[in-house]
This record gives sequence, structure tokens and C-alpha cells, in this order.
Amino acid sequence: MKMTRIGLPAALLLTVLLTGCGGGISTSSENTLVVFNYGDYIDMETIEMFEEETGIQVEYEQYVTPEDMYTKYKSGGIAYDLICTSDYMIEKLIREGEALTIDTDSMEYYDNLDETYLEFCRSFDSDNAYAVPYFWGTVGICYNTEMVEEEVTSWEILWDETYANQIIMENSMRDAFLVPLKFLGYSLNTVADLELREAQTLLMEQKELVMAYLVDESRDAMIAGDAALAVIYSGDATAAMESNEALDYVVPEEGSNIWFDCWMIPASCTHKENAQKFIDFMNREDIAAMNFEYVYYGTPNAAVYESLDEETKADYTIFPDEEILEKCEVYQYLGEEAESLYNQLWKELKAY
Repeated sequence: MKMTRIGLPAALLLTVLLTGCGGGISTSSENTLVVFNYGDYIDMETIEMFEEETGIQVEYEQYVTPEDMYTKYKSGGIAYDLICTSDYMIEKLIREGEALTIDTDSMEYYDNLDETYLEFCRSFDSDNAYAVPYFWGTVGICYNTEMVEEEVTSWEILWDETYANQIIMENSMRDAFLVPLKFLGYSLNTVADLELREAQTLLMEQKELVMAYLVDESRDAMIAGDAALAVIYSGDATAAMESNEALDYVVPEEGSNIWFDCWMIPASCTHKENAQKFIDFMNREDIAAMNFEYVYYGTPNAAVYESLDEETKADYTIFPDEEILEKCEVYQYLGEEAESLYNQLWKELKAY
């Protein structure tokens, strides 16, 4: 579901980046850690600091989508020790027996994590046993205030004919369906056939108004003024707003998705102690602060949040009000039957 949050050329995203010695992925040394993460989703200096402080060599690879990660992981070609991926994919791997429990009691900095976000994570990891949150955010509407005169409060505006050919939708199945589902008052995790088909009908009615279905490109299109409205990830909205003062962002009143990207230790892990050391290191305040400054998504690290200036704390694109979060849901893995139905409805929509 979650595409890479920071847009990079595809060739770079698919490149294996290694710190320490060059060459291919090798797991022979006990002082090795093989990490698989979204593209450009960590300050590489923090990895260098980890290597220097622990003597553990990090071998680092990047991917584009959770589905890409899953395919490569399941191929068994590389014994990954640590993976950062999204909520629903973690739940899928847990159900398949592909996740190892994490000994958070042994971690020095685990207490830096805000219990609020750990509670959200229990929706896909019931005992907080398999996943440690790294970043979080929302899905909402980025809009150009010079092109949209009224206040944007509801998903309904995405069906307003005034903005024909000025609307960008997410080219992502779950993110596209969440819009009509939440507008209709349904759960974004529904598996009810009638609710999903009702949502599909609304998407088909909307399609003639849609300029394009995009992902990372949405940010650049909004910066350039190519569209009036875009369904977008909060972090991309933040980046766009920094480049174009006419832009604003809102999580509609009906609610939306709150997503979590977490560290998990896969069953392929051969260096579990090293993996746990790395997770703990990422939770250390100075390290988590460096990654926050680099990625600029919501941090679940309370120690980092408390150290931020008031302007940053008040940034509603990064840290929305509690009232908004209460209306948001975390994506859950819906099972193969529901996945098949979603895929069918999505293909029908794209072909419509």
C-alpha cells in the first residue's frame, strides 16, 4: 500500500547500497546486519554512527513498495535481518509466521516511544511483540488556495465538477478506495462486498473529473500548480507546501488513514541480537532526531517530539490534532479473499 515516501529515480531505489565493504550482500560475519528499507528513508549518517559505535557492518538495501519488498523477501535470495515496512504488510508477515518477536524489554531506549502510537500499532500487532514504530503519517487532501476558494473540509469536494481535470487521485488501490469508503461512513478495512462496490461506483462516477492517478508525482504536480486538489501522504504535502505557499493540507472530517512504518525482524534473520541493537539505536533521541530532520514525517519518539520547537509541534501536516486522529484508521491485512475482491474492483475501475 505505502509507496516510497521520498521520491527518487527508480534506478536508484532499486540499487543495493552497502556501507562498510563493497560487493554483494553477504551474511557470513557475526558482525553483520542486513537491512531492507524504503528508498531514501533514513539518514545514512546514522548508519555510519551505528557501525562506528558497535563494530557491526550494515549491509543496506532499498525497495519501492511493500509488495516489492514482500516478493523479494519471499524469494529467499537474501537472508534479511531487519525490515522496515508498513502496518498491513507486517500483519500479513506475522500471520504467515514470517516475523520474530522482538525483546523490547532489553532495549535502553524503547521507553522513548509514545504509548499513543504503540496503541495504534496494536491494531496490526496486538501485543507490540513484532513491530517497533519508526515513522507515521496520514492521507489527506493537498489543495491550492488560489484555485480552490472554499474551505476544504470533506472528501466530497473530490466529486465537485468545478474541478474537472484538476483532481489527482492516488494510484494505489487501498488509498484510492479509502476516499469513498470514509466519505460513505464505512471502515477503510471493510470486506463487505456491497460497501466496496458502492465505493467503486463513486470512483467510477468521479473518474471523468480526475486529471491523473499518481503517487510521488503528486507532490511535484501540486508544486507546479498543475492541479487544484490531490489525495496525498502528509509528508509529501509538507514538502509541497514548503515549495509553494499557495498550498494547504487537510485530513477530511469523515476521517482517513493513519499509517505506520515499523521495524520488524523477519524469520530469515541470522543476526537477531544485531537487529535488536539497531532498533534500539534508532530509538535513541539524537539518532531519532536526525532521522526526523531528514525524513520529516511524524515521529513516534516522545523524547524527540518534546525537544522540537513550538512551530514544528504545531505543524498540523506532521502532527494533526487528537480529534483528527480519533477519526483515522490503520490499514489492516484483509486476507486473500478480500485482496482478490479489491484487486478485481481496482482493475475494473482502471479499465472503466
